[in-house]
Amino acid sequence: MSIERVKTDVWRELSARTIFLHQAIADHLGLNITDHKCLDILLQNGPMTAGKLAEASGLTTGAITGVVDRLEKKGFVRRAADDRDRRKTVIVILPERLAEIKRLFRELGEKTEALMACYTPEEQAVIDDFARRTGDIIAAFVKRLKGQHEGQPE
Repeated sequence: MSIERVKTDVWRELSARTIFLHQAIADHLGLNITDHKCLDILLQNGPMTAGKLAEASGLTTGAITGVVDRLEKKGFVRRAADDRDRRKTVIVILPERLAEIKRLFRELGEKTEALMACYTPEEQAVIDDFARRTGDIIAAFVKRLKGQHEGQPE
């Protein structure tokens, strides 16, 4: 087996396992995977408008309305007036559900930290840089695919 195939197989397997991890978490929380990942965007960024959440997720504002409705019905978020501009509404995560989510990720986080501790600070910096750049490549690729799907030129 060629080294290129081994590298490709490792990344494909990691990609699949990551998707299945997030599906399992979504199932555990009683959510679909899109709602789970939108909730994650809120966890990372704090309260935001539906428009900002749509932008961050790449979903339409109509789709985000459904996501927020479902998250609100399940008790994960609430709509609230924006502190800076009372004319706007922001989506806020409810603290009581936040503890449940943190508990789910605690073990995974601890094991990931232990794995990263096996690497020197310089190696950790390379791993972080690679992950960040890979994320940028993926975001650009998704944007291009969405543009092609919507009939926009490349």
